[in-house]
Amino acid sequence: MAASIGEQLRLAREERGIPLREICDQTRISVHYLEAIETNDYKRLPGGVFNRSFIKAYARCVGYDEREAIEGYTRYLREHGESSDDVNTTPMISKVYTETPATRSPLLTVILAVVILALLTAAALAALHWFQKRAGNVPKPNGHALAMHVDRALLYNDDIRNTRSSETESKAVIQ
Repeated sequence: MAASIGEQLRLAREERGIPLREICDQTRISVHYLEAIETNDYKRLPGGVFNRSFIKAYARCVGYDEREAIEGYTRYLREHGESSDDVNTTPMISKVYTETPATRSPLLTVILAVVILALLTAAALAALHWFQKRAGNVPKPNGHALAMHVDRALLYNDDIRNTRSSETESKAVIQ
């Protein structure tokens, strides 16, 4: 039996005398993932297209044929009954677009919307009534009180004028 792709990559690395840390620095693939590739423990890798990319980068770094490395990876997965495609093949059921009936009646949604609108309308009307009532509590001056106030102001102005004119007359008499 031929060596697995992980073993072949490890042998190519050891023949060239390249430590894993150097491959890690060149490819930016963690040592943890590189060790997983060498031991054929692909479940430790992130999966999908990342696995193929990591294997290609590792092969390029140690001078191994990239295409042969990917073919070896695919062959290994096939031999061990694992899926070789990058897409998850398990069917997923959407919670949004299922054919099962809705758990909540549309009538309940409409009733809830009407109740919320009624509450908002009632709150707006109550606020409007409160502001109008508050504006109505300001005392408005009646005609009699206003007339008395105007009369006082006029009398005060007349007194000031009279005082000034008598001062002017007395100054005129003195001179």
